[in-house]
Amino acid sequence: MSYIKANTDWLSRCRYGVAVHWTAQTTPHRGTPLPFRDAVEAFNLNAFIDDILESGADYLIFTTTHALQMLPAPNTALEGILTGRTSERDLIWEIASSLSAHGIHLILYYNHSCNSKDDPEWEQAVGYHEHSKDHLVSNLCDIVAWMGQHYGDKIRAWWFDSAYSLDPKGPHNSVTTDMTGFQFPWERFTGVAKTGFPERLVTYNAGVNQTYLYTTHQDYWAGELVDLGHPPKSRFLDNGLQWHGWTCLDDRAWVHSKIDTDIPDPLYTDRQVIEFVKICNEHQCPMCFNVGIYQDGTIPTDSVNQLRRLKLGL
Repeated sequence: MSYIKANTDWLSRCRYGVAVHWTAQTTPHRGTPLPFRDAVEAFNLNAFIDDILESGADYLIFTTTHALQMLPAPNTALEGILTGRTSERDLIWEIASSLSAHGIHLILYYNHSCNSKDDPEWEQAVGYHEHSKDHLVSNLCDIVAWMGQHYGDKIRAWWFDSAYSLDPKGPHNSVTTDMTGFQFPWERFTGVAKTGFPERLVTYNAGVNQTYLYTTHQDYWAGELVDLGHPPKSRFLDNGLQWHGWTCLDDRAWVHSKIDTDIPDPLYTDRQVIEFVKICNEHQCPMCFNVGIYQDGTIPTDSVNQLRRLKLGL
């Protein structure tokens, strides 16, 4: 039976989104970083939501895990694989509920964290280096299924990164384990990702400006971009996916991880951002801007203000 793509109309109606890489590596504006669990507890939800509202974004992409498999929320599946990698506070639930009250959609970014030994303890625990990869697959499926069931329709879509560390077939190959005779079951994983909300959208990132499909069982383009030089030409790509773009508005490093430093100023002029998003909107193509964020959950005023001016300029 062929895969039936989920309805992306709601996403196509979004003018633009905002994303943040708030992770276990995120540092404060000044001073010594808090341990991860303490940082989750101290995250200023009200200030964060105020910044998102001020930005005028129609949706938020929130990074749940990145280089390190540490989740700012409870997850019994993940905790059962390696203890100490979750938090008591369910920051994801709080963010989702607050956004929902204001009619803002939530997309969750998830990274399996098996990338170039960024998190070697996790790679061993999750089964990345086992001869049989069945354990790896079941563990990743359990983590994502738990979140899907727990958050239900609060998660409107998934943005899955680092497919190229699980499957060497694409344009990039960062696999660091023996994959001989193994093919990651993308179709199964997509089905699991829709647990709790069958209409949830799924995408797999194949790299910067890459449209390679690890599977046809996905719904929209991940659209990682490094500049504003590749505007959409139509709502759908030639491969059938809904167009969606995601690039950095300020910090090209994505994660603010340097101690006692400022997040850089916006990379583009207001006119550049407004004109690019106008082209996107003409084709029903949402564009997302990653903004720097400090450990306390605050976003630089200059970045928020540029997004506010974007809202006024559309």
